[in-house]
Amino acid sequence: MNRVMKKTISSVCALKIPRKYFCTEGVKVAGSAIGEASNEHEKKHIVSKIIPQYDIAIVGGGMVGMALACFLASMPMTKQLNVAIVDSNPALSSGLHIKKEDPPDPRVSTVTPASISVLRDAGAWKYVEQNRHAYFNVMQVWDYTGLGYARYHARDVNKDYLGCVAENKVLHNALLSCVKDSDFKTTIYPLRLSSMTLNTSSMSVVKENTKSVEPPCAQGHGAKLQLSDGSSLYAKLVVGADGGKSHVRELAGIKTTGWNYSQNAIICTVEHTSENVCAWQRFLPTGPIALLPIGDKFSNIVWTMSPAESNSRKSTTEEEFLKDVNYALDYGYGPRPTSGLLGTRDMFSWFKMDATVSTNEFFEIPPKVIKLASERMVFPLSLRHANSYASKRVVLIGDAAHTVHPLAGQGVNLGFGDAFSLSRIIAEGIALGTDIGEVNLLKKYEAERRSANIMMMAILDGFQKAYSVDFGPFNILRAAAFHGANYISPLKKSIISYASGEHKLPIFL
Repeated sequence: MNRVMKKTISSVCALKIPRKYFCTEGVKVAGSAIGEASNEHEKKHIVSKIIPQYDIAIVGGGMVGMALACFLASMPMTKQLNVAIVDSNPALSSGLHIKKEDPPDPRVSTVTPASISVLRDAGAWKYVEQNRHAYFNVMQVWDYTGLGYARYHARDVNKDYLGCVAENKVLHNALLSCVKDSDFKTTIYPLRLSSMTLNTSSMSVVKENTKSVEPPCAQGHGAKLQLSDGSSLYAKLVVGADGGKSHVRELAGIKTTGWNYSQNAIICTVEHTSENVCAWQRFLPTGPIALLPIGDKFSNIVWTMSPAESNSRKSTTEEEFLKDVNYALDYGYGPRPTSGLLGTRDMFSWFKMDATVSTNEFFEIPPKVIKLASERMVFPLSLRHANSYASKRVVLIGDAAHTVHPLAGQGVNLGFGDAFSLSRIIAEGIALGTDIGEVNLLKKYEAERRSANIMMMAILDGFQKAYSVDFGPFNILRAAAFHGANYISPLKKSIISYASGEHKLPIFL
C-alpha cells in the first residue's frame, strides 16, 4: 500500500464593485444581451453596453459547483458576493422538476456523514430528504475467493448511519433549490465557456462604437470570460467546477498526472421484492460490484469490469443481465465466506477491547435482484490529479482537480470537501481584506485539500491494484486483512471514521 501511495503522491473593501452593474437579489438567468434594454423604445436611448462584473464566476453548475454556491450563500462573510454560474445544462435555468414517483435514475452518489453535516448546515439537505433517498447503517464487503469478509455497522462508531445514497438529480435539485430560495445574488448563464483571459485590467465598460473605458470605481485586475454566444463577463475569481475534462483547467494551462484503468463501470438501478437497507460490495476478479440502497425497494448497481464485458452486458437481454448480477453478488466466481478462517476469529478476539463493536458480524447474502428499473450506462474509469489546484484568478474543485475510482463512492464527497474548504478560505480572505483572486490566498485552499485528496486517491488506487491480482498466497493475505478489519475493534473504527469523511488516517497506514 505504501508503495502505491508513494507513486501516487510523486476586506470587504477590496471587493467593492459598483452594485449597479449587478443583478437584483436572487437567481437570475442571463440572456445573450446583458445590460441592454428589453424593448426597442428603450434601446434607442441606450448609448452604452455594459459588460457585467462579478466577484466569482463558477464554471460548471453540477453538484460540486452548486454546492460551492450554496456554501457561499450560507456564510455571513460571503453571502453579499455576486456570483455568475456558467453552465449550458438547460435544467439550471428551467428548473429541475422531481417527483418521488418518477422512475429512478441510474446515476447516484453515496454521501458521507461529513458531507451530510455541511450540506445540512448550509440548508441544502432538507431538500434531499423531500425526495427519494436511503440512509444505510450497515455495509458488507467480501472477496470472491470466499476467504474473507468484513461487516461495518454505524453503531461500531456510535453513529446513526454510515451514509446516504441519493440520485444525482435529487442532490443537484436540492443544491439548486437551496441557492434559489436564498437571497444570494447569482446569475445563471446557460452557455459554454469559449475563452478566458487572465490578469487583465478588466472591470471595464464597453461602449458601442468606442474603445473600452475603465471607470475609476472599477480599477483592478480580473479575468475576462468569453461565452459561446459571443457575450463576455468579468470576475475576480474563476472557479473550475466543470468536471474531469475541465475547460477552465485547460485554458489556465494546468497539467494533470494520472492514468486510465483498463476498466469500465456499468451502472443501473434494479428492484427487489423488499427494501434493501444495507450497502454491499464484492470484489471480483475483474473488479468490484456494489449494490447500494436508494429507497422504495430500489438499489443501484455499480459494476467494474473490462471494456469488452461492459459493452456485452450493456446490450444483453434484461433476463440475462439480471442472472449475471445475481451470480456476481452471490455464488459466482467462488464460495460464500464463512464466519472464520483457520481459527482467525479466535486469533483476533483478544484484540476486541470494547463492547460497542457490533455483534452482527456474520456473513449475510445480498437480496436477490428481480427487475431492471433503469437503462444501463457505461463509462470508462481513470485516475487524474491536477498538478496545481490554483493559479492567479483561477481555482479548481471537484473532478476538475481530481478523478478517482468509484469503488468507495468517494468522488462527490471529495468535491463537496473542496467546495466547503474553498468557501471558507474565501470568507477568511474577505475578513482580512484580501483580493479573493490572489494566488497566495488560493494556495491556502490547495494546501488544505491537496493532501487529503491525494491520500484518498492513493488508498483507492491501492485497493484497485490489490484486487486485480488473483494469486494464492496474496489471496490469503487479503483474507487476513478482511478478518482484521472485521474483528480488530480499533482498526474497524478507524476505517469507518475515515470512510465517513473524518480525515484521520486508518491506523494500518
